[in-house]
Amino acid sequence: MSKGSYTYKVLNREVGKALHRYNMISDGDRILVGLSGGKDSLTLMWILNERQSRIPINYEIFAVYIDPGFEKGFSESLADYCNKTGFELRVEHTDYGILAHSSQNRENPCFLCSRLRRKRLFEIADELGCNKLALGHNKDDIIETLFMNICYAGEISTMIPSQSFFQERFTLIRPLAFVDEDVTMRFAKEKGCPVFVNPCPSAKVSKRQEIKTLLKQLYNSNRKVKGNIFSAMSRVKAEYLLK
Repeated sequence: MSKGSYTYKVLNREVGKALHRYNMISDGDRILVGLSGGKDSLTLMWILNERQSRIPINYEIFAVYIDPGFEKGFSESLADYCNKTGFELRVEHTDYGILAHSSQNRENPCFLCSRLRRKRLFEIADELGCNKLALGHNKDDIIETLFMNICYAGEISTMIPSQSFFQERFTLIRPLAFVDEDVTMRFAKEKGCPVFVNPCPSAKVSKRQEIKTLLKQLYNSNRKVKGNIFSAMSRVKAEYLLK
């Protein structure tokens, strides 16, 4: 894909804004990129790699995929694709997805699986000497998480673009925080990224999918709604909330 394409320009601009505003990447960083096989994480890996050649900051990136253990997984196909595009992918085979959907788990399966995968990513980051963990959450994910927490956790909170963990030993960054999901969809399509089918039984019936459907209705009713919601998260008037 040409770097002069409209989609690339939008992606690069919004990623650049997030990286600059939150000072996400510094010289000498070792960044673990958590791949999921989806359009967002593949886009994230590509743009972080592409930026290395034209910015005055030196950093290293390492791609890791946590296989949740479902049948008909795509870890081999994902590794092959990464190799063909110049990335070496480390695959961690686990049973996290199976455990999360078993009778032993009394929590939401998505919550437990996500927590276990995140924990393992931090462990691998420590093993590789990485100080940053980059995830492919986009603007839509951040808005959806706000509504999920309001509706199902009874609190007003969401994912943030940059967050320190373990006494600032690691920093979790989300360089796609300002990027709309439809941009990563167009970018992945233009790049010819393969489509990996998520084998998780909760993939199409999750609470996140319910929220996504609700928000889509709001967005269709008024094109300003999405931008207003996103802006509202940084313009909170705490004095007008219940205490």
